Amino acid sequence: MLSHKEIRNEMLAASVVSPGIMNVIHEQRLLQIWVPKKYGGLGFRLKDGLSVLFDWSKIDGSLGWMLTLCSGANFFSRNLKPNIASTLFANPKTCFGGSGMIGGTAEKQIDGTFIINGLWHFATGAPHLSHFTLNAQLTENGNPLLDESGSEIILSFVISKDQAEIIPNWKSMGMKATGTYSFKVNDAKVSEDYSFIYDEFFTDDVLDKIPFRIFADLTLLVNYLGMAAHFSEEAIKIRPNLDLKLFNKMINDNLEKAFQFADEIENLLNDFKLISSDKQTGIHGFSTDLVKKLSHQILEIYFQLGLRATHTDSEVYQIFCDYFTATQHSNFRREFGEPKFKISHRS
Repeated sequence: MLSHKEIRNEMLAASVVSPGIMNVIHEQRLLQIWVPKKYGGLGFRLKDGLSVLFDWSKIDGSLGWMLTLCSGANFFSRNLKPNIASTLFANPKTCFGGSGMIGGTAEKQIDGTFIINGLWHFATGAPHLSHFTLNAQLTENGNPLLDESGSEIILSFVISKDQAEIIPNWKSMGMKATGTYSFKVNDAKVSEDYSFIYDEFFTDDVLDKIPFRIFADLTLLVNYLGMAAHFSEEAIKIRPNLDLKLFNKMINDNLEKAFQFADEIENLLNDFKLISSDKQTGIHGFSTDLVKKLSHQILEIYFQLGLRATHTDSEVYQIFCDYFTATQHSNFRREFGEPKFKISHRS
């Protein structure tokens, strides 16, 4: 079993998660924390899963991010027909991943199958996936299929990795080992049994009822907190006299707050209460504000670390790049209008 220190050493400057680390992940079924126990998964409660994701993000940002998004994709086990989910997740190495975008078409066939074609971007964990998930526009005889309101019908599918071509095109400064690549599908024949609707469930569990917005907010938030905690550990090694007590307290207090939100949500749902839009907005606002505060604090600390923190083979540099690459995820990225400053020109 690899120690956390050994895993960190392997992940430093890595462009892919090694087979040894992936074996640890599969042995502990960490990609299946949200998969129900009846399918062979761990069936974690929300708080327990968040704790796991924080711990692994603290070990390494790319690793935590990959685990978060791939385990999040495996959540779709709950949307699949039980016989399909049971078959797929009987294998402890089953790992879903894909894209939330609508990147192609699914042409309906006479026998009820679909022929899928298209290109999708930002499939995290692509080298390690057993199956890709994708959203496609339904067509018949080349024409879009419409619902009763006249809108185009979009359906989600799970396809085998053998039916997809991975395009390794990640060029960002950080998150280099997440394996976040595009993938292309050409004339893949898929049974309707491998389609799903993300808000229709075949399981009956409180986790099914958690609004996706809250699930996304909290699972991503603990990644930022984990990377911030790792950054603090490495920063103090470079500058031992730095006072990071308030920064560390900020991380710990807000991690506990995220856990409290998780418990609160599950308790409400266990009591058959609805999660109000105000509650969802409140959690999203808390998460967005916290990521902003963390970002400013990390920058302030980074400015005090000197040239050693710019060495491209250093841990602190990698964490810095990973963190600020992760902040570009659309979930917490605020959209601004015109800049609130003016550039004056003097003659």
